[in-house]
Amino acid sequence: MAETEEKEKVSAEASGFSDLSDSEFLDLEDTQELSDSLSKPGPSSELTGKDGKLISFPKWKKGLDVLSPMERFHLKYLYVTDLSTQNWCEQQMVYGKELPDSLEPEKAAILDTGASIHLARELELHDLVTISTTSKEDAWAVKFLNMLSMIPTLQSEGRIREFPVFGEVEGVLLVGVIDELHYTPKGELELVELKTRRRPMLPLDAQKKRDCLQVSLYKYIFDAMVQGKVTTASLIHHTKLHPEKPLGPSVLKHAQQGGFSVTSLGDLMELVILSLTLSDLPVIDILKIEYIHQETATVLGSEIVAFEEKELRSKVQHYMAYWMGHREPQGVDVEEAWKCRTCSYADICEWRKGGGVHSSSLEPQAKKAR
Repeated sequence: MAETEEKEKVSAEASGFSDLSDSEFLDLEDTQELSDSLSKPGPSSELTGKDGKLISFPKWKKGLDVLSPMERFHLKYLYVTDLSTQNWCEQQMVYGKELPDSLEPEKAAILDTGASIHLARELELHDLVTISTTSKEDAWAVKFLNMLSMIPTLQSEGRIREFPVFGEVEGVLLVGVIDELHYTPKGELELVELKTRRRPMLPLDAQKKRDCLQVSLYKYIFDAMVQGKVTTASLIHHTKLHPEKPLGPSVLKHAQQGGFSVTSLGDLMELVILSLTLSDLPVIDILKIEYIHQETATVLGSEIVAFEEKELRSKVQHYMAYWMGHREPQGVDVEEAWKCRTCSYADICEWRKGGGVHSSSLEPQAKKAR
């Protein structure tokens, strides 16, 4: 157990709530223009799985009554990083959902390194304890307990890390984890997003745009939480949680040790909503992205992000239209086709084969032209 309950925080493994992303997944060797990046398409839209068997990807077909991506992937909510990945290449994100176990060993190692750096920074402020959870209600209860311990810590000590956020955006529940929140000497609330880099250089502008979207979404959700716009009814509706379900013994014990007189998930939900709205937490004033070299822990640079709500809402509406099944997934524009060079799905990409549209959507037109 930690020395002080106020600084105690449950591990991410226990809570089942993580939104970790790092800049390495989009690391590019150079910034060379298109040139020969669009090679001839392969003959198949299949990829070899770990067992050696070919895995086929479903093609989009217009006019058919198909499940929405939210239904097809059995998703109750999305992570902020799902949308920021769409900003890089939506088609790549879709293939990643279709084949979630295909992460290359090199990229898996990069993610592990990034996770270790994030954990080390978190341990500077919080002691972690592991709590046994026996249900999804317990897992969410752990998130709420973390929030209840961090809200007063931010107010009294001025800095917290790994703060969960959630809220309904365009009819979909969006969740995430803010790397760090702290007050500046001027009393402004600043969000800091840490991105580690394998190479000692800043990312390309295209990648910075992705990171900027991520922190903008965090602000949008956090601000709604402290302004009382997030409701327990919305959370229950999307997650299908059972608020009346009693907390598991391990979770209940931890809650009691923290001084919280609760018995069910619903009790914790109401307590969190009240704490957020009555704690005088302000909206986020400053958004900053910090890029750090993995090997040396050297700060490579930082980016201050201007929050543009109108532009953000427009992007989110476009991205959510895919998740709700209102449009097909899209790949990159021809000007950004250089991204395909480092994509694991380039050989089977329907968007790439179609020259900027899904090849399956071209089939009816081709038949008419004959």
